[in-house]
Amino acid sequence: MTSNQPLRDGSRPPWGGGLFARKGLIRRALRYSGMLVILSAAVLVAGFLIFADSVSNMRPPDTVKADAIVVLTGGYQRIEQAIDLLKRGYGERLLISGVNPSTTAGQIRKATRTSPDLFDCCVDIGYAAIDTIGNANETAIWIRDKGYRSILVVTSNYHLSRSLMELRRSDPDTEFIGYPVVNADLKTRAWYSEPDAMRTMLAEYGKTVIAYVRGVTGWSRDQGLRPDGEITESGRTS
Repeated sequence: MTSNQPLRDGSRPPWGGGLFARKGLIRRALRYSGMLVILSAAVLVAGFLIFADSVSNMRPPDTVKADAIVVLTGGYQRIEQAIDLLKRGYGERLLISGVNPSTTAGQIRKATRTSPDLFDCCVDIGYAAIDTIGNANETAIWIRDKGYRSILVVTSNYHLSRSLMELRRSDPDTEFIGYPVVNADLKTRAWYSEPDAMRTMLAEYGKTVIAYVRGVTGWSRDQGLRPDGEITESGRTS
């Protein structure tokens, strides 16, 4: 007897109905799962377009001053811009956060063609951070030590949104003002046709989404800081 054949009294066998019900549930689950995947993909694509448009339209503020300046390492272009802002009085002191322990202050000074006097009086080198979360924590410690209330944050335009997110999470009492440095690959509006620029934007967008989810869910991870011993043992003299 097949599952659809009626019994002699005209009723359907109970096992057939259960089988069809399970198949129906599976089909609905697959359909809803597919709709959820499509919706999630659409949200991610829309989010990327908004993110990319925001990055492409970032411009440095015309006139803004803060108590101090922080630059997040990732290239001498960022550091040169931060030092120029320091010279122009946009802040009274500069922290270069996330410097490799093998890099000395003297090497940075020579690479940026900065006078020793400026470095001696007004520049601090941070060696503890190993990522953006570490930059935020290293900066928060520096701010507490110095007693600053407002900070000008210098980093690449594509990196700025995530940096401000992490900084405000680490130190909600301080005012952080973004100062984007335009990456050379992103100066043209047709950056999406450049493979390197597209990879940079996609990677940064993914990291920004993860940082946002971390903030919403409360999911925490390590502090992004090097052990003290690793910093102490590295040569840092100028």
